Amino acid sequence: MPAVVSPDPILDAPFKTARVRELRTGKLKPYKGLSITSGILKDSRGDDAVFCSYNGLESDEHDLTFHGGVDKAVHQYCSLHYPSWQSDFPDNARLFTVGGFGENIVSEAMNERNVCIGDIMQIGNESSGCILQVSLPRQPCYKLNHRFEIKAFASQTWKKSRTGWYYRVLKEGWMKRGDEIVLLERKHPKWTIERIQEYLHRDGNKNVPVLKELLAIEEFGAECKRHFTGLIAEAEKGPDAKKEPEIFAEYKLVEKKRQTPRIVAFTFEATDPKGVANDVDPGSHVRLKLPNGLIRSYSLVGGTTHKLMLGIALEEQSRGGSRYIHKTLAIGDTILVGKMTTSVPIDGGASHHVLIAGGIGITAFLPSTAVFDQINFNYDLHYAVRSSEDVAFKDMLEKMSGTVRIYDGSKGERMDIPTILKTRKWNSHIYVCGPQRMNDAVTQTANLLGIDPDEIHSEAFQALNTGDPFTFSLKAAEQTGDTSKRIFKVAEDESLLAVLRKEGFEVDSSCETGNCGACKIDLCAGSVEHRGSALGVKEKETGMLSCVSRGQGHIVIDF
Repeated sequence: MPAVVSPDPILDAPFKTARVRELRTGKLKPYKGLSITSGILKDSRGDDAVFCSYNGLESDEHDLTFHGGVDKAVHQYCSLHYPSWQSDFPDNARLFTVGGFGENIVSEAMNERNVCIGDIMQIGNESSGCILQVSLPRQPCYKLNHRFEIKAFASQTWKKSRTGWYYRVLKEGWMKRGDEIVLLERKHPKWTIERIQEYLHRDGNKNVPVLKELLAIEEFGAECKRHFTGLIAEAEKGPDAKKEPEIFAEYKLVEKKRQTPRIVAFTFEATDPKGVANDVDPGSHVRLKLPNGLIRSYSLVGGTTHKLMLGIALEEQSRGGSRYIHKTLAIGDTILVGKMTTSVPIDGGASHHVLIAGGIGITAFLPSTAVFDQINFNYDLHYAVRSSEDVAFKDMLEKMSGTVRIYDGSKGERMDIPTILKTRKWNSHIYVCGPQRMNDAVTQTANLLGIDPDEIHSEAFQALNTGDPFTFSLKAAEQTGDTSKRIFKVAEDESLLAVLRKEGFEVDSSCETGNCGACKIDLCAGSVEHRGSALGVKEKETGMLSCVSRGQGHIVIDF
C-alpha cells in the first residue's frame, strides 16, 4: 500500500551515520492547565554528558501510562519535521519548536523513512557510549493534542509519518550533544517506521499475511504486538461472521450492601466460572434474566467476569425488575447473567473529561473514573442528589483523583449546567447520565454554546420507548412485493424491539435504553424519531435503535 506522504529527497536519503543535535530531559510537572502531570516538557541538556540506563536518560521522568519502560526508554524525533508542521498549522506555528514532541534525542538525518524496526545504533564511543535498538513507532496520545492546542492532532502524526520512534537500551552508557549515531546492524531493512505505520493505522486488518509477518518480528515492543494480535483476530472473524448467540450463565447473589435509601449494591458470583476472570470494561451494561421471567439491563459498577457488582435503584414506577431484585432476591439466590456491552465510550483524544450525573446515573461513570485514575486522565465529576443520604458509593467517590462536586438538593444546591459547560477546559469531552430533564438540559445548552455533538455522550438510565403508534415492514418483503401479512404494528406502549421479538425475529440487544447500540437495525425507508445516544449523526441516516427509537407513520427496516 503506498504511503500517503509525498516523496522528499532529504527525508528519503539513506542513513548510516548521524549526529546528536540535542539531548533533552524533563521531570513530571503540571501540564498546561490540567491537574495531571506530564514529562513532555523537556529542557535541553546543552553540552552535558548524560548517562543512559536501561530505563532511559538520567533525570528524565515518564508518565508510565503511555511512555517509559524498557520498550520506550528513549524517544527520538527528526527536527526537520518542525518547519513542515509550522506550514501545516500556521495559526499554531509558535508551538512547533524543537522539543515540542517531548523527544530525548533530536537529530536531522534520521527519520521515519530511513530508520527500521530492530535497527541497532551506537551513540558515543565504543567504551563509554551506549547501544540502542529501535523497538516501537511512537503511538501518539491526547497530550499531543493539548501540547499543540489542536483537536485530533495526534492522528495527524501517523497520517503524515512524523511520529518519531522509541528505543530500548542494549548497553548502558553516556551520550552528549555532537556524538555520532552509527547504524551497527539492520535486521529488517524493508520495515521502516513509515511502512509499519501503514499497517498499524492506515491499512487496518486488510492484509493478514503481512500482519502475521510483523507479529513474528521479535524486536517489536509488546504494545505493537498486542495491536497486531488484535487486528489479526478481528480480520479472521470476517465481515460475515455470525453473531454469537447470547449465553446466560448462572450467578449467585453473595452480598447486598445498602448505599442509599433507594440504591443497593448487589454482588453476584459465577456458580461455575469459565476461563480467566477478566476485568469488566468500564461503562458496561449487563442483562439479567430474573427468576420471575423478566429480563433487565443494569450498569456494572465494577468487578470481573466471575464476580460482578451492580448498583440498582428501586424505581418508584418499577415494572417489576428492580422491585423483584430489591424485595425478593435473597443472599444465595441465583439469577442468569447474559451479555455485557460497553456503552460509555472513553474519548482517548480529549484533554479533559466532564462527567455529569444525577441519582443512579452515577453507576454508569464509576468504572470510567477508575480507569481515568489509572491512566492519568484529567476529569471533573458533577453529581446531583436529593440529599446527602442519597450519595451512593461514597467509598469510591472519596478515592477519586479528579475534582468531585456533589450538589445536595435538600440544601438548595443546584447544578449550574450552563456554567459547567461554559467554563470547561479546552478539548473537553462531556458525559451525562441522569434524569431525562438533565440530559435534555445538557444537550440544549451545548447546542446554544455551539459544542460539537460528537463531544457529548448522553446516557439514559430509563428507557423512553413509548409514543405514537407506527407500522413497519421488512426490506425483503418490499423487494418481492409480498406485503401480505407483512405489515407489523407497534402500539403506543410497545417498542419496535419488543414487537420484533414477539414476531419471532432474533435481534441483539443489551442496555435497552438507547445507550449501547447493540439493537441497531437498518432503516431502508421512512422517517424516525431518534432517541438514545448510541448513534452518531451519520449513522442515524441509515439506522435506528430498535429499543427506543420510533417510526413516524410507516417505515421499512432490515437486520
